[in-house]
Amino acid sequence: MAKQPHLLVEEGDVHDIALLPGDPGRVDRIAGHCDDSEVVAENREYKIVNATYDGVDLTISSTGIGCPSAAIAVEELAKAGVETFIRVGTIGGLQADVEVGDMIVANGAAKEEGTSKRYESPVYPAVPDYDVLAGLVESAESNDEDVHVGPIVSDDAFYNESDEYVADWEDANLLGIEMEAATVFSLARRRGLAAGAICTVDGNLVAGNQKGADSDDELPEKAKNNVARAIDIALDAVADLQTA
Repeated sequence: MAKQPHLLVEEGDVHDIALLPGDPGRVDRIAGHCDDSEVVAENREYKIVNATYDGVDLTISSTGIGCPSAAIAVEELAKAGVETFIRVGTIGGLQADVEVGDMIVANGAAKEEGTSKRYESPVYPAVPDYDVLAGLVESAESNDEDVHVGPIVSDDAFYNESDEYVADWEDANLLGIEMEAATVFSLARRRGLAAGAICTVDGNLVAGNQKGADSDDELPEKAKNNVARAIDIALDAVADLQTA
């Protein structure tokens, strides 16, 4: 099989389980929590690293921002041999009790994005694999971490999340909003693969703040700290899934 055109990987280059941050810079941060790591490929918004954590081999790949680039990552990683995808990202809160720095494990994602709709009807559910979902929750509990577990929404238009949209999502009891999970979940399901997501809250739209709104940094300090803790939860979940 030839190398994939965007990720520049081929079969045998990657492992069965992949962690998917959006930011290429976060690939290095996740790799820093592992026992060892090696860069496999780097092109455009995609950086792919193979690593070992607690004796388990895994791949870390950035997806870039949004569902179109995330779909390319999932499609090409799947063709190269990845079978389980875990998004490790950030998310904006949509409920008053979801605070900056909290963590959310998604049990479903509303499709306020266009990419998954090119694959299937929007009435088909964007849901994670149960074993991955349960593994993330169990890993959080094992690390004495509290997480919110519930539905989120994936949206295409970061700068068009109006008060009306936010109020509707809040009324629907969606926990948070991000930009990739719905397509990651939908593609994994369609391909007979597994997916899940754990995200750190970096702002709260109900409270009227987005990430970066009050600082020169993208993430507030509490969110930065919990990104590290979410990484540990995801890595522990990977180790448990591989040895189960």
